Amino acid sequence: MKLVGAHVSTSQGVSNAPLNASRIGAKAFALFTRNPSRWQSKAISESEAEAFKANCKEHGYTPDCILPHDSYLINLGSPDAESLEKSRAAFLDEFRRCEQLGLTMLNFHPGSHLGKIAPDASLDRIAESINITLDLTSGVKAVIENTAGQGSNLGFTFEQIAHIIDKVNDKDRVGVCIDTCHAFAAGYNLADIDGYSSMWLDFDRIIGLGYLSGMHINDSKKGLGSHVDRHESLGKGMIGPLFFELMMNDPRLNGIPLILETPDESIWAEEIQWLYSLQRD
Repeated sequence: MKLVGAHVSTSQGVSNAPLNASRIGAKAFALFTRNPSRWQSKAISESEAEAFKANCKEHGYTPDCILPHDSYLINLGSPDAESLEKSRAAFLDEFRRCEQLGLTMLNFHPGSHLGKIAPDASLDRIAESINITLDLTSGVKAVIENTAGQGSNLGFTFEQIAHIIDKVNDKDRVGVCIDTCHAFAAGYNLADIDGYSSMWLDFDRIIGLGYLSGMHINDSKKGLGSHVDRHESLGKGMIGPLFFELMMNDPRLNGIPLILETPDESIWAEEIQWLYSLQRD
């Protein structure tokens, strides 16, 4: 079963996220549990957390179809000691918020070396950051999102992601989220059948399909291998509609949250309906 949804608003509190998801016909959703552009955020009250859980239950959302996203400021591979400390503290707070809400996954961008340390050294710091947080929490999986490789961002190759996973101590609490725009911009050709097939073969060989925990479903404004992260509405970008048909008929992608982050949220309901219309059985 395909679990298609979108990254919905929490502007009126996290408890509204499942309501917003239900309104667009989503079977999964993503959310921010705190302001993604600030280091410090107001704590989630117990009443708000309980309302979130109640709304999820009422609308049929279980933790396996909810993929929260962490703050954009966090850089778990930072070469700067002060920035790394702040990032690790914020990452731990993100995990504890997920624990409070009864969630079992946290999606995050791995980090950046900023041109100041070797990429492998930064990847090692990311793994160390994950280990520190996993040791202090329970029940929440660290889900690494692939990147477009823009600037000095890491995680744009499957080898880099595998490097991180290899150094995470608790393999049961680490996973991967594949962003389709990022993968295409990083050089994985999702626009044709051969490219689609080879990407998943490479993913399984280098990382392992068992680590696939979710996907972000986006078309790309920029071309193959551009290393530019610019999302586009489905079928209107450089990836095109074929990929989405292949995805919706691929049983390997059943049972994980497939989350829209396309730029026009006013058509999310239509995009979700279109994706389901592509299923052949």
